[in-house]
Amino acid sequence: MKLDNFKAVTFDVYGTLVNWEPVIGGFLAEWAADNGVQATEDDLIQAYDDARAHYQTLRPAMPYPKVMKSSFAYICDRWQIPVDTARQNAFAASIKDWLPFPDTVGALRELSEHMKLGALSNIDERSFQWTLEKLEVPFDFTVTAERVGSYKPTFPHFVTAAFELGERSLVPAQWLHVCQSLRADVRPANDLGISCAWINRTGGSLGLTGHGAEAAVPDMTYATLAELVDAFRDQSLGN
Repeated sequence: MKLDNFKAVTFDVYGTLVNWEPVIGGFLAEWAADNGVQATEDDLIQAYDDARAHYQTLRPAMPYPKVMKSSFAYICDRWQIPVDTARQNAFAASIKDWLPFPDTVGALRELSEHMKLGALSNIDERSFQWTLEKLEVPFDFTVTAERVGSYKPTFPHFVTAAFELGERSLVPAQWLHVCQSLRADVRPANDLGISCAWINRTGGSLGLTGHGAEAAVPDMTYATLAELVDAFRDQSLGN
């Protein structure tokens, strides 16, 4: 499979382009320390991942800040700590603090010179605008959970992206989906026959378990987004 055969690339944004885990994990670790909770940051991240997957399935049109609030309440209940409403609201507002990975903006800028860019994200429109300001490079189209009234790993994001690409005279064989989440992205891409590159960044853990993640099989794997762009550049130059 040659990267330079693709004319469009879509991204799972959070975990792939945006480094959200340090903010989420750090916030929950501080909460745990303040409340005497004996849990590692990895334990708390996993609890958050379990909770958000549950609420995304239970209420697929819930805006992402509300998913975060519900997940925070779930974590409090799990460790039998009363919910601090102010802290719960601050957790949801921490979306504004999620920053791109160091290789993201440069990779998007280079890829945008050669192909159409799309974003397929389990986020709401308002929250996504905060992220777009940090990414600097515009997408040709975006598909949010709010837009389709559904959360990945269900298919509406991907079906909508296929229509967006069709309007640009592109066919599915020219489409590469780039993602970090095995659960929300690689597995449904497998089911739909969409070519998929897994960005397996060191330390990332959200989206790697549950809902068939263990059966997800990416078509290609890279440690960073910069590594994928290097491979694309090498193939384009005929190296």
